[in-house]
Amino acid sequence: MADLYPWQQSLWQQLAGRAQHAHAYLLHGPQGIGKRALAERLMGRLLCQQPEGLEACGQCKACRVLAAGTHPDNYVLEPEEVDKAIRVDQVRELVSFIVQTAQLGGRKVVLVEPVEAMNLNAANALLKSLEEPAGNTILLLVSHQPSRLLATVRSRCVQQACPLPSQAQSLEWLAGQLPELSGEDHQTLLTLAAGSPLGAVRMHAQGAVEQRALVVEGVKKLLKQQVSPSQLAESWNAVPLLLLFDWFCDWSQLVLRYQLSQEEGGLGSADMRKVLQYMAQKTPQPKVLAIQDWVLAQRQKVLGKANLNRVLLLEALLVQWSSLVGSA
Repeated sequence: MADLYPWQQSLWQQLAGRAQHAHAYLLHGPQGIGKRALAERLMGRLLCQQPEGLEACGQCKACRVLAAGTHPDNYVLEPEEVDKAIRVDQVRELVSFIVQTAQLGGRKVVLVEPVEAMNLNAANALLKSLEEPAGNTILLLVSHQPSRLLATVRSRCVQQACPLPSQAQSLEWLAGQLPELSGEDHQTLLTLAAGSPLGAVRMHAQGAVEQRALVVEGVKKLLKQQVSPSQLAESWNAVPLLLLFDWFCDWSQLVLRYQLSQEEGGLGSADMRKVLQYMAQKTPQPKVLAIQDWVLAQRQKVLGKANLNRVLLLEALLVQWSSLVGSA
């Protein structure tokens, strides 16, 4: 059974305590706040034959087979590969499951995550089941980006925003998860993960703090012309491409924001604050807008798993980045 996170307690009482359940819930919110864990716990509660208050009993046949991963009335739909689309034939298999009778005599529960991974044909194939699921079926749809969903999908669900933990809650939770790190380290990780505590733990496991330090040092050398774009691109071999584009997207946004507001507090993490302020003062705004568009477009290609030449892509990025200051 998935654990609840401290910031989910109130929502859990509201969801699990319902006398009547909707046929479809859309659980949405930023990535890394525990939506999947909440959905799995609700799935267990809905399938349990002898629930004890808000919780599944953990002892009945339904709870035992769910824990073993063999519950016949439980269906999880997700991409077959990370970051790939959910295909229409996967949804057709799900629809054939929905029209069957529950084998244990209770509900059938479906978990789909992330819903926005469905392509257009797949989403359309799910619509009828969302509107009128056969028998006693409940669909739990988990979305990190609900704005990407078809309006017809959203309108057929009870939409439930999942709470984002406060910074204090996140830091307290991180202190329990990563007790070997200092409070300052927890804060750094949380900032790098855009406020997502689960993302912060994942980034720590990936060595993101060390990778960030390497990248920041490289960017500073690049702007001082102490290293070439090609040398720098080669030296970042171990840094995930998506992480690099996330950071450069963030930095271009912060430069633009500072140009518009002149607020130093809006320059992000301390490691790049002075660099970004300098770039904002030296770079014409149209150039910042142009590189922001370009970085966002390349990030989408990285997200889409396009067949990219990593070194050439990074060289192009770094040539443009260094030209921002040089062209002032």
